[in-house]
Amino acid sequence: MITRLLAAGLIAGVVAGLAVAGLQHVTTTPLILAAEVYETAQHAHDAAEAAGPAWEGLSRTAATSLATVAVSTGYALILLAGMLFSGEAIGPRRAALWGACAFAATGLATSLGLAPQLPGAAETDLAGRQIWWVATAASTGAGLFALLRLEATAAKLFGAALIVAPQFFWPTPAAPESTVPAELAARFAAASLTVQGLCWVLAGALAGLAWRLVSQDETETA
Repeated sequence: MITRLLAAGLIAGVVAGLAVAGLQHVTTTPLILAAEVYETAQHAHDAAEAAGPAWEGLSRTAATSLATVAVSTGYALILLAGMLFSGEAIGPRRAALWGACAFAATGLATSLGLAPQLPGAAETDLAGRQIWWVATAASTGAGLFALLRLEATAAKLFGAALIVAPQFFWPTPAAPESTVPAELAARFAAASLTVQGLCWVLAGALAGLAWRLVSQDETETA
């Protein structure tokens, strides 16, 4: 079981991670680079300096792609483990739906109080943001599980309350001291959430497919 879980999660994570990394390269990465220009106030470089940034760009792309593959693998493993623990039948469609719910908890719900930020954006207290993010993601995830998986009306009402409650305790807004233009920040927040949602759903769908294929191979081998 564990071997099957790890194999399916790794396969799904690598494929989904590479696909999402390619999407990031043309969506969020250019916005981050543009924000860094505003942050550092460096608007011009001579030809002699051009080789350095080019190499740095390649290194960053490789590091970002590797990190995205690792994150996607983590997503796939979390979804598979959650479905196994809850007794859910694992398949591409069901796993993709679980991915969508995971994104709702860790992306949509948390972005209401903490939108994705670019370099140079104004920030509030780090510890407070982290505590609120973890509490919101956990509360929303538990609430969605109660709404979608439990039959009792009281449980569904409690689940709805868990989803709504964290939104009454948003972190203190940052002072308007960002060096990043508002339009750029808004585009980044939208692009980041889109990419994150795709990553969760794609990792789930591929994890469900990989699980089915690995299970068939084990059955045929046996």
